[in-house]
Amino acid sequence: MFQITVTELRWLETTDEIIDLCLHGKATAIIGDETFTYDATVSATALYLLRTLTEDHFYRSKHDHNQMLPCCGFSMYPNENMDCVHISGCPNGIDWSVIHIGDKVKIITETGKETIIDLENYKKTVYLFADEIENYYLKSIPKIPYDDESKFGHIAFWNEWHRRRK
Repeated sequence: MFQITVTELRWLETTDEIIDLCLHGKATAIIGDETFTYDATVSATALYLLRTLTEDHFYRSKHDHNQMLPCCGFSMYPNENMDCVHISGCPNGIDWSVIHIGDKVKIITETGKETIIDLENYKKTVYLFADEIENYYLKSIPKIPYDDESKFGHIAFWNEWHRRRK
């Protein structure tokens, strides 16, 4: 079993909404018989989940800053083609591995528990989560990045998102 939901979607209260590029919320992931709830940067979570539809993701150390439920996602760095983005944050968050095995995915949590589910069911769950995040952006004030680095990172973020969502 794998489910991921989000409540309390919001922009940071300490940042002007028009320049806040990262969406936050309370994410809850149910993986097998474990439940993980974390106040995360859910825009990064959604992109990381979209990546796992075609790529394996291995549990990272807390110092690698690429957790599936990351605390932060304050900097985005585009690649040369503007079709992928590296999101940098802090070492806090919750992580798990996603490993493809034929038409299944194996999810291994930080506790070492393993859950195997059908890839198609996993995709549906990821798409529902990602679509909810994107819809929140679409209903919000259009974003105006505050500098060129933010602008190009934001463009690459959405380029990668839409490429992976299709």
